[in-house]
Amino acid sequence: MDSVVQLQRQLVDYTVQLFNEGFLDDQFNQLQQLQDESNPDFVVEVVTLFFEDSERLLDELAKALEQQSVDYTKIDAHVHQLKGSSSSIGAQRVQKVCIGFRNFCEERNIEGCQKCLHQVKREYSLVKTKLETLFKLERKVLAAGGSIPWPM
Repeated sequence: MDSVVQLQRQLVDYTVQLFNEGFLDDQFNQLQQLQDESNPDFVVEVVTLFFEDSERLLDELAKALEQQSVDYTKIDAHVHQLKGSSSSIGAQRVQKVCIGFRNFCEERNIEGCQKCLHQVKREYSLVKTKLETLFKLERKVLAAGGSIPWPM
């Protein structure tokens, strides 16, 4: 039983760290509160959809910024969608970069847009890795016979 308690402590500490480092915000807690026995994989499913959608949007943004004639309206629409989906799961740092990205779109600043694309890809990659680790820790706790101490 001590190992279960240790795993739960690891999970709590890791989750607190994600909030303290600004990777996640309270929206993630709200997402977790929607999960229950009838839908135990709700958060993982929603976040997986976020990953799929984000990767598609990041590819489309990269292609759009490589065009001879940059369509800033199209880029802004993609960034707006990414901002909304990152906000809906609580991916705070991705959302914040998107805000700056949209400002550069409005200014039609190609260098600023390219810089923000690089930043948003980095932040997305970081939050994806962090959330995958969080879900792995959750699975370890459950496999050891423990329960997930939500909400945090």
